[in-house]
Amino acid sequence: MQLSFLRPLYDRRGPWCSVYLDASRDTEDARAALDLRWRALAGQLRQQGADPATVDAIERVVRSHEPMPGDYGIAVFATRGRVVLSEYLSAPPLRDLASVASLPHTMPLVAQRGEQISWVRVLADRTGADAIAVGAGELPRRAQIRGGGGFPIRRPNAGGWSQSRYQRAADEVWQRNAGDTAAATAELAERVDADVVVLAGDIRATGAIAAQLPRRWQDVLVRTDAGARTGGADPAAMDDVTVQVIAEAAQARVTAALDRFGSQQDVGAGLDAVVEALQRDQVDTMLLVDDPSATGQLWIGAAPDEIATEPGRLTGAGDPQRVRADAALLRALVGTDAQLTVLAPEEAPQLADGVGAVLRYVDASTPGRGGGRG
Repeated sequence: MQLSFLRPLYDRRGPWCSVYLDASRDTEDARAALDLRWRALAGQLRQQGADPATVDAIERVVRSHEPMPGDYGIAVFATRGRVVLSEYLSAPPLRDLASVASLPHTMPLVAQRGEQISWVRVLADRTGADAIAVGAGELPRRAQIRGGGGFPIRRPNAGGWSQSRYQRAADEVWQRNAGDTAAATAELAERVDADVVVLAGDIRATGAIAAQLPRRWQDVLVRTDAGARTGGADPAAMDDVTVQVIAEAAQARVTAALDRFGSQQDVGAGLDAVVEALQRDQVDTMLLVDDPSATGQLWIGAAPDEIATEPGRLTGAGDPQRVRADAALLRALVGTDAQLTVLAPEEAPQLADGVGAVLRYVDASTPGRGGGRG
């Protein structure tokens, strides 16, 4: 998981107010319920010492956000009277939460985000296509692709000496339209750096389009005959295929990270080893088991790589602070341009301390040989 979207949170000093709120509008009294939940969270923020300007800034976001259908949540991060980041959550948080701390509490957000897969879906027929492209953490981009080929679109069956000529003309139009759709699909995929491309609809059209895609996008292409561009067509089957493909791509990324970690033979395993590797700017991808009940703490200094299990191990000058361990780890990952893979407990039952790191390099002084705590 790329964490660059969190960078604005670590470019500013705290204290930080972090709010996670169930904002669902699925009942008649949803607005009143939202008001009650927010008032409870606002009270918690004030009790923890939040300044009134920051609480007011969060309230404006909570009360004025654009409602979404169904169950969902929002996460808001603010400091010194300004909301720096707010995001919709695809599902309500496990519980409403409000915290005031020197670092933003971002772990619930990244745990729910999971692996962000960029994807393109194209619903095609022989005249063109409707496309949607979604980059990681971005709003959807929609496009209608009209083939440049003219009539005839359908092969005639009139017979006679001209039939073969009309059939060839129809084939040429289909191929031109497929080429236009393939070019537009490749452009969208490039724009969002797609991990997967789903090509749905007319089986003859999708075959011609697939054949004209650049090799890079053929390698991540999934074809399906689900869906149709005709009016009133049920999109459920096509949606199901898309969701499954995205989920499989996300799981493949997690599996690849675990395989890379396993190939290190316990180097970079455990909290001590990961913290030392972060100090050395050595972490490529950190593996972290999601544990909402975790209460561990670490020590930090002013710079992102100033992180330690004990204050005496900090290398920088200044007053050390004791903070949530997950908050310190995420700040260090963002500051060193490292990535994160969030794991469910059952995905890594043997991971020492629930944390490990795929390293950018290994040398004789690399910490963590033998795994676990030293």
